[in-house]
Amino acid sequence: MKTNRFRVMQTTIVILTLLLVGAAVTVRGQSSSEAGQQATVINADDKALKWGACPAFMPDDCRIAVLQGNPKEPNTDLFFKMQPNTTVPKHWHHSPERMVLVAGEMRVNYDGQEPEVIKTGNYAYGPAERPHSASCVSNEPCVLFIAFEDPVDAFAVSEEGE
Repeated sequence: MKTNRFRVMQTTIVILTLLLVGAAVTVRGQSSSEAGQQATVINADDKALKWGACPAFMPDDCRIAVLQGNPKEPNTDLFFKMQPNTTVPKHWHHSPERMVLVAGEMRVNYDGQEPEVIKTGNYAYGPAERPHSASCVSNEPCVLFIAFEDPVDAFAVSEEGE
């Protein structure tokens, strides 16, 4: 019973997130290429998702699935998946990140701030170019929805330079 309720909550979070992203598109206006797009609902457990590798400095079992957009262009949405009890080393992005944790529990450490624990359903914002690390601290995989404003990138931070 708890598993079904959890999946319903996950699906609801994803739908609400997609609706919020859709509302942002409506507010800023649609480009001609967006006008012909179909609405989409995707579950993090969807077998049709195409999970690809994360950047080389991240754990080998880390995965990314593009939900909407082209990672080489602005405004891309994706799922980012980490296995239980793994850590993504300190890195940064050119783009700010708008995130909702879809599954698991994650600890994030942004430079200059106290670490935060993100729980399923929590929204998080990561400023552009702010170095950070993340750990999946749950016994289940962590799945994070991330909306990037700028093209998707990630750059490792050398610990030697600190």
